[in-house]
Amino acid sequence: MEATVRWTLVTAIAPVAWGTNYFVTHEYLPTGHPLHGAAIRALPAGILLLALCRQLPRGAWWWKASVLGTLNMGSFFALVYLAAQLLPTSVASTIMAASPLVLMLLARVVIAERPRGLPLLGGGIGVVGVCLMLFTGTVNLNALGVLASVTAMVTSSLGYVLAKRWSAEVDILASTSWQLIAGGLVVLPLAVVREGAPPSLDAGAVLGFAYVTVIATAVAFVAWFTGLRRLPAAAVGLIGLLNPVTGVLLGTVVAEETLTLRQVCGLILVLFGIVLGQPVAAAVAARIRTRATGADSRHGTAAGRTGHTGRQETDRSAPQDR
Repeated sequence: MEATVRWTLVTAIAPVAWGTNYFVTHEYLPTGHPLHGAAIRALPAGILLLALCRQLPRGAWWWKASVLGTLNMGSFFALVYLAAQLLPTSVASTIMAASPLVLMLLARVVIAERPRGLPLLGGGIGVVGVCLMLFTGTVNLNALGVLASVTAMVTSSLGYVLAKRWSAEVDILASTSWQLIAGGLVVLPLAVVREGAPPSLDAGAVLGFAYVTVIATAVAFVAWFTGLRRLPAAAVGLIGLLNPVTGVLLGTVVAEETLTLRQVCGLILVLFGIVLGQPVAAAVAARIRTRATGADSRHGTAAGRTGHTGRQETDRSAPQDR
């Protein structure tokens, strides 16, 4: 159980880092260049991790890295970058909050990992909590932004399940670096054709990309894929709900605002949903059921003994009565 808690905490690094990404993208990174933004984010992070692991793909991992890089990095980064520019953070985060449920469904289909009752319940509670946290008034929806966010959720969920299926074959640092580089290389030509020259970056944008590249990409994805290797996909998906939680708390701190009662209730629901879907919660529930079953069994045995004794006493007293 201690190991499970440790891997849960490691995995949580990723959504906490990603929760800051919407804010940094919206506030500091240039608009109108989602493809260049994705390439600038992915390639340096992948090269950094490659310098640390010093391993190149072998055999089937050349095409596996390309597939995972496209799903998890290239298309995902571009779509999230676009969504962050077109949608309020509340809307984009709420759409992504459905990813644990999508991840559970895809895990059932791709790797035959059946979702259990507690994770499904936790996912539903988490989505409700995110809605309470983020939807505090009327918002304007951009259709393209919604489509980008939904597509990012589905493609990344599929990529995460495939990564879980294949990740045991190689080192985590190595597979993460290959995915990032492959994803960046997929996006870069499209960026040049579609968007032309890269955007000019001021000091704030340089620092923003540095943070996004190192913390919200290299460190975060290593933590995330480590969790996928060690924990059930359903549990990892629920941990991802820390993403909108971080976004709300960060916005509150930066704007120096006070959380409303509605947001506090939503925050509690999200955290409860995350905990409910973790293996630790399942283990605790199993222990409670075992103890309850044992108590019922002992009670039934005691009742049986009492009934048996009563019958014996009646039999012995019968001749006296007659």
